[in-house]
Amino acid sequence: MEQLVARRAHNPKVAGSSPVPATKKPQTLVWGFFILNIFFIMKMYFVYVLKSKEGFHYTGMSEDLEKRVKEHNNKSLSFWTKRGTDWKVIFQEDYELKSEALKREKWLKTGVGREFLEKNVNDY
Repeated sequence: MEQLVARRAHNPKVAGSSPVPATKKPQTLVWGFFILNIFFIMKMYFVYVLKSKEGFHYTGMSEDLEKRVKEHNNKSLSFWTKRGTDWKVIFQEDYELKSEALKREKWLKTGVGREFLEKNVNDY
């Protein structure tokens, strides 16, 4: 009986056998590569405050701050910043989690958050 089991385990023609080819790579290499990629490809989220030449302020959150500032300065791409010109970043914080960045953005838009910005940001 043991010989029959041994033959079935290595015979791909027998139904129910599950041979493991000698060329199959260990799964740990795949997972290790995946985990390393997570650490190197992590997104950053930026909470920022802009100030226009006219003195208006705008608070927002973005994954690509440089691109977003260009969009704010382009009147056709940004609705809320159309009224101002020459928007510049006066405050910025970096977050690894989008949820944390959104919480901080929301807080900065409150009265307490605006007081924080007035006390801690030059040229606010």
